[in-house]
Amino acid sequence: MSASSQDFAAVERGRYLANAADCGSCHTIPGGRPLAGGRPIETPFGVLVSPNITPDRETGIGAWSDQEFDVALREGIRRDGKHLYPAMPYPYFARMSRQDVKDIRAYLSTVAPVHNAVVSDRLPFPLNIRAAMIAWNRLYFTPGEFHAQPSKSEEWNRGAYLVQGPGHCGACHTPKTILGGDKTSASLQGYTLQGWVAPDITSGDGPLAPWSVDDLAQYLKTGHNRFAAAAGLMGEVVDLSTSKLSDPDIKAMATYLKDINGPKPSAESSADQKVLAAGAAVYQDLCSACHKSDGKGVPNLIPDLSQAATVNTGDPTTVLRVILQGAQTVATDREPTGPAMPAFGWQLNDAQVAAVATYIRNHWGKAPPVSEDQAKKEREALQARTN
Repeated sequence: MSASSQDFAAVERGRYLANAADCGSCHTIPGGRPLAGGRPIETPFGVLVSPNITPDRETGIGAWSDQEFDVALREGIRRDGKHLYPAMPYPYFARMSRQDVKDIRAYLSTVAPVHNAVVSDRLPFPLNIRAAMIAWNRLYFTPGEFHAQPSKSEEWNRGAYLVQGPGHCGACHTPKTILGGDKTSASLQGYTLQGWVAPDITSGDGPLAPWSVDDLAQYLKTGHNRFAAAAGLMGEVVDLSTSKLSDPDIKAMATYLKDINGPKPSAESSADQKVLAAGAAVYQDLCSACHKSDGKGVPNLIPDLSQAATVNTGDPTTVLRVILQGAQTVATDREPTGPAMPAFGWQLNDAQVAAVATYIRNHWGKAPPVSEDQAKKEREALQARTN
């Protein structure tokens, strides 16, 4: 193989891995120049801003060596020696090999350089003291590449590598401690961030229990399946990452995830019957035309509320957000129609929003009832984000 052929192969591998790692979601402002940074990223501790990772030598990473890039991705240390925050998911990228990272760098070197100086440090004192990450890393960061489990199939191990490594699924779907580290004992069992619920994606008796491997693979590849449609942050993941992966890799991820057992669901909650009746009336008036009276929706278009993971989860944030603000589902090459749900926040007061959310979550699930105060707080949070 010629040197040029080797270079091209490395770039293509790097392009694929960059898609698997969903670099575009964080490092590109929607509608902006690819990978030029500047996108605000909400964290429980404040807002960070993604850096420019184009090959511009002054404001991007064009002057970085391959070694400096590797240390940043797999060890969380910047070129200037300062520590990165785990919003850049180096605890997961550490599972990639040095060659993986070198290939990503080869690809990034081919994108159009953009001169865009970004100030990432926007956390308040004392959180802006990056040296504190030394202690955080001792608590929550385990370096080391991914190692296959000999007792598992090649497909399972490929899925484990993608989920645990470049895909960094746990960065969103694993609960966090008060310091923002993963609760490894509850891996992939759900977390709320940036105003969306990343649900429990383990199998067993969790909210994805009815989903087959093929259901999960279809969702990751197209953004739609017979149960659900991806919107919000997960819509971006599908659009910019998983839809661009090969069918075998998507199947491998689904195979791995369906092999992880999570906790048993809690007992059915008891909601006030008057609230349920009020919620049922709102549902019949505003929701049943699309989602049907039985909540089944339309396969591959309108979510099935009886099987949607975000309906049957403890945190009602996503349900409230979608009722109040509406949602645009993702459109992909294989599912080019991405239906949108209209906003009803202008039409419903907080008590009505809480009632219909409680009805949906209790009639088709076993989730806790939603209070009027929760609906009010979510409305205020959405207004704050808009302003």
